[in-house]
Formats: sequence, structure tokens, C-alpha cells
Amino acid sequence: MPASILKAGRAFGGKERTGMFRALIRFQKGMMRMPVPWRLWLMLLVAFNLVLPLFFIGYIEAQLVVGVFFVSMALMVILTMVAGFTRLLGLGHIAWIGLIGFLVPRLGQIPADDLFGVWIRVLIALNATSLVIDAIDVIRYIGGDRAETVKGL
Repeated sequence: MPASILKAGRAFGGKERTGMFRALIRFQKGMMRMPVPWRLWLMLLVAFNLVLPLFFIGYIEAQLVVGVFFVSMALMVILTMVAGFTRLLGLGHIAWIGLIGFLVPRLGQIPADDLFGVWIRVLIALNATSLVIDAIDVIRYIGGDRAETVKGL
């Protein structure tokens, strides 16, 4: 078993808590050092997956979106700890597949002409687009493109 996976396992056992904290810092630094267009894209995703759902938190859909956001963040920190700030981070959004699978069938019950309905529809479009980008990144990682996407972390 690779040492990085063993290290991740120890972090969950509490013996190496600093590994998880360092991965969180490294992940945040990586996001902030990405080229501006990618940072703007990430801010848009955060707005639609964390900030805007708070305005609709009384709806189960919004609660689920916020929950999935935190699951995705945790997964991306773990992936950073295991593989660095690489294209493998695309796996961090894998829970969005289930989220979209839950939201799309509900669209018929959600009016398209109010703010909640508009938010849900734009969220689905943004997250689906991100999943395509993520799939390309993961395929490139599997194909051997394993360099960190941001240098100097």
C-alpha cells in the first residue's frame, strides 16, 4: 500500500492530525494560486453550492446542497493529502452525481419562475459542467498527468 494512503489512514485514527490540517492549508493555497479564470469559476461554484442555498435553507434541496458541499470539501482535502494538488481533485465532486440525480427529477415540482427555481436550475447546470471538467481531469490523472496543477505549494 502506498505510503500516502497509509498516512491518510493514520490521520483518521488521530495519530497524525497535522497531516489533515496541512492538507487543508495546502488545498486552500492551491485554490488561491490558480489562474484568475479558474478562481472566478470556483467562486461561482462556492456561491451556488454554499452561499445561495443559505437563503433557501428551509428547503430540503438547499440543505442537501450545503451538506454535499461539505462532504466534497472534506474529500478534496483528503485527496490533497494523498495525491497533492493534482487533477485527482476532480474526484472531490463525485457526490454531485447523486445530488444532481436527486434534484433533476424534482424540477417538475419546483416552479421555474421564482428565485428558488432559478437557483436550482442554474446550480444543476454549473455542477454538471464542473463534473465534465472533473471527469476530464481524472482521466488525465489516470493517463499519467500527475503533476501538481499549482506549483510551489
